[in-house]
Amino acid sequence: MLPQLSHKQTLEPIYLSFIEALSRSEFSGDIDTRYSARMVQATDNSVYQFLPQAVIYPKNQQDVQTALNLASQPLFSEVVFSARGGGTGTNGQSLTHGIILDLSRYMNRVLEINVEEGWARVEAGIVKDAFNDALRPHGFFFSPDLSTSNRATIGGMINTDASGAGSLVYGKTSDHVLGLSSVLFDGSVMDTRPIDKTVLDNMKVVDEVLSQSLSQRITMEVAKLCLDNRDEINDKFPNLNRFLTGYDLKHVWNDELNRCDISRILTGSEGTLAVITEAKLNLTPLPQCRMMLNIKYDSFEAALRHAPDLVKAKATVVETIDSKVLNLAKKDIIWHSVSNLIKAVPDHEIEGLNMVEFAGDETEVKQKLAALEQMLTSQLQQEKAGLLGYQVVSDRDSIQTIYAMRKKAVGLLGATKGRRKPLAFAEDTAVPPEKLADFIMEFRALLDGYNLQYGMFGHVDAGVLHVRPALDMCDVEDEKRLKVISDEVASLTLKYGGLMWGEHGKGVRGEYAPAVFGEHLYGLLGEIKHLFDPCNKLNPGKLVTPKKKQPLFYRVDSQKRGYFDRQIPVAVRDAFPDVMNCNGNGLCFNYSSVSPMCPSFKVTGDRIHSPKGRASLMREWLRLLGSEGVDVNALAKAKPSNIVMRVKNTFFNQEYDYSHEVMESLQGCLACKSCSSQCPVKVDVPKFRSQFFNIYYQRYLRPAKDHLVAGIEASLPLMAKMPRLVNGMSQNPLSRWVIEKTIGYVDSPALSVPTLKQRLDGHSSRGYDLAALQSINESEREQYVLVVQDPFNSFYEASTVHHFIQLIERLGLKPILLPFKPNGKPEHIKGFLAQFAQTAKNAADFFNQVFALGMPMVGLDPALVLCYRDEYKEALGEARGDFHVLLANEWLVSQLNKWDPFEINRKDTKIAFTLFSHCTESTAMPNASKEWLQIFEHFGAKLTIANLGCCGMAGTYGHEVDNQVRSRQLFDLSWQQRLDGTPQSQVLVSGYSCRSQVKRFSGFKPLHPVEALLQLLPKGSL
Repeated sequence: MLPQLSHKQTLEPIYLSFIEALSRSEFSGDIDTRYSARMVQATDNSVYQFLPQAVIYPKNQQDVQTALNLASQPLFSEVVFSARGGGTGTNGQSLTHGIILDLSRYMNRVLEINVEEGWARVEAGIVKDAFNDALRPHGFFFSPDLSTSNRATIGGMINTDASGAGSLVYGKTSDHVLGLSSVLFDGSVMDTRPIDKTVLDNMKVVDEVLSQSLSQRITMEVAKLCLDNRDEINDKFPNLNRFLTGYDLKHVWNDELNRCDISRILTGSEGTLAVITEAKLNLTPLPQCRMMLNIKYDSFEAALRHAPDLVKAKATVVETIDSKVLNLAKKDIIWHSVSNLIKAVPDHEIEGLNMVEFAGDETEVKQKLAALEQMLTSQLQQEKAGLLGYQVVSDRDSIQTIYAMRKKAVGLLGATKGRRKPLAFAEDTAVPPEKLADFIMEFRALLDGYNLQYGMFGHVDAGVLHVRPALDMCDVEDEKRLKVISDEVASLTLKYGGLMWGEHGKGVRGEYAPAVFGEHLYGLLGEIKHLFDPCNKLNPGKLVTPKKKQPLFYRVDSQKRGYFDRQIPVAVRDAFPDVMNCNGNGLCFNYSSVSPMCPSFKVTGDRIHSPKGRASLMREWLRLLGSEGVDVNALAKAKPSNIVMRVKNTFFNQEYDYSHEVMESLQGCLACKSCSSQCPVKVDVPKFRSQFFNIYYQRYLRPAKDHLVAGIEASLPLMAKMPRLVNGMSQNPLSRWVIEKTIGYVDSPALSVPTLKQRLDGHSSRGYDLAALQSINESEREQYVLVVQDPFNSFYEASTVHHFIQLIERLGLKPILLPFKPNGKPEHIKGFLAQFAQTAKNAADFFNQVFALGMPMVGLDPALVLCYRDEYKEALGEARGDFHVLLANEWLVSQLNKWDPFEINRKDTKIAFTLFSHCTESTAMPNASKEWLQIFEHFGAKLTIANLGCCGMAGTYGHEVDNQVRSRQLFDLSWQQRLDGTPQSQVLVSGYSCRSQVKRFSGFKPLHPVEALLQLLPKGSL
């Protein structure tokens, strides 16, 4: 039986006292001390894990001041902080054992956009892509283009001085900072902007008469330190595009303008000097024209050595990826959208790819592109070594799609098979571009010497390449190897005149700083840290410590996630691959309302309600069970404890159980399965959610609604025998009130009247059992289409199934309605895994016999049909058999060549529809929308695809009382707005649950696409 996991790392007394004092202060934000919230913030996209004491979410700059001012009191001298934005750091930059200051929840506004002068003011917590969404209508964008732009915050970009693609033209974040507003360790505010030397001299005169503020003293002292050491600074640092991240001594002074800018010290300081709360940023006009060349090579070395020629073509961007990343992309959902843009080369394998983009004035772009094409054509004729060919991409959507694939490379590498996974720890080296190929060849030789696999991608125009060696952090020897390799790469970059940290910041790699800066300049960094943060309270232990303080205590060999993971038995890790494979890349934090990825995180803003958060909490749950000596795999097959014990545990045991925190996280999941396809490493939360439910309810009572949902398929055929009676008993106000209060369900649907059986009375499609199907002559079977029933359409929306049958007839074929076989998805969602396995086996046995007859089997609801492919395979393995149920669009598109294109003209314009796709269908079947487009075009109608997130229903989620607010918020995020702008008669919705949600909140029942097709095809038209 599942034990009570009372293990909980309580707050240290000093932090507990601080949190209590903060809660009594004027602080207006959120304070979260839950173990689950702390666990989620214990990791980022690095290999490290540091459990914080608490997470606080300030609502404004005053809240940050309040927290830091309180902590500056002698009583709280040991309380330390680390500011955090998107949590995308690859080197543990924002991880801490102190308090996390998460600015992304509330401090995420655009404060001002000055179109005339081309600048904007924003709060530090705004996501980069969200910022660009606000700028786009004004014709501008914030140009540093990092791969994590849909979840990285501007504050995070400033703190790591992020750059990304196109940095030769667009520069780094520091090149766009016009001013910063920051909170110092004592709670005072420091505003920084460029200052002329004459102004600084005046400040010095004032200092002789009046005492200065802390921010003025810092400005004066830092300016003097950098000026006095100017010659050494200029001599020490290499002349690179990615000159430095953090404590940018070289650019504090602008020699041409005789001007000082302390923002240059803050930009890249990783929160070790101050908490940046607001930024004034300059903006870049959107380019009039964008065009791209995808250049293909037979080796990665050929791509690297060709890069200098491409840079000379004055391109905006030159990006590269190797065959490892390309091959992983081909296995990912994203390849469906880019395969035509990177076509295979006959008789050759593409082992390297350079993506060259030109952006700007249309005439200039076309001239540069033509010149590069001419050069490439000549080189191909001369059979230049390694060059295979190129493709031109000239439309913006396709270019964005290519970049989406490149941006996903970070996560895709985590999908590598085996225990060893490519890891970020020495992967943003920067060397002079002309030395990059030689450097990488030596880098590869280094890794090959350890027999390691690795993937490479990056910005060859800037000499930055991301190299991720594959290691297993659960292997102690591999953990040691990480430090050895890290040391060797640090030496290698210095040998080539480069830097260990060209893009992603130092984080725990601060230990290499003395070798880069030199003893004297590194000491200068300590002086600057002392000026800003003399008590070492802001992200202590990273980059540098204040003068005369203890040495760094966060290093490359600091505690890693693998230390905790290897406490989980290997057999358990293997049984929960989705939990263990999460690498923290954070794509599930995607802010966009039209992205289907993790609706529960979008609507809550709570990281425990994200795939990354849920995987983190489950991993800790498995670890704690292992520490209790529990065999989780045996537990998964055990029977629940007796009813008396479960009642006692549920109602009378008030002691803490970590399992409840995991349950809180997983109950918020909509089971939409977007994560299973959108996540680069395919983390399937609904899968391990069901595994958890199955075990959790061995100790605790299941709620009544779970039994109701799990048993719905078995009871529907019986209820459909008396639909009016059932509806009368369930749909009246009193019954609805009772159901809501006792079971926790609202808006339960009514059974169809007339029923499907009644609609098909006398119809030839009815009455076929297996024997009847087998009796159909083999030569005639190609004329038949077998309609697979699902519980929702057949019993709650019978008209849809009836209309599909009519459509099949209009197309000249013979429909047969197969007997209803419970699908089992409701059982799986609620974690009744043993029952689900039996339901799946019964259905699979029947469908395999039918499938052997050679007639297509077609279902209507995406979620249910995809269950046959995914959950059945997981539950049954080889016993699932080979049967295949098609969705309507899959079947129709495969048959189009049998029917002549059909033109329907009404006033010389095509009939128009808009498809609102089911989120599971959109993510698991990326070609579904294209198939519907092709189908409607064939039959003479125009179809538009709505770009949407989740509707908020997701099976039974939207019917549960506890989810009502979130369900409505999700619907309003993207669906309501798009529906308001679309005539109801044109709205097509492929998912049953989505149609239910539209009916509930918009007051009309939209058509399934097959019903629209039926309207298009008058009887006898084909």
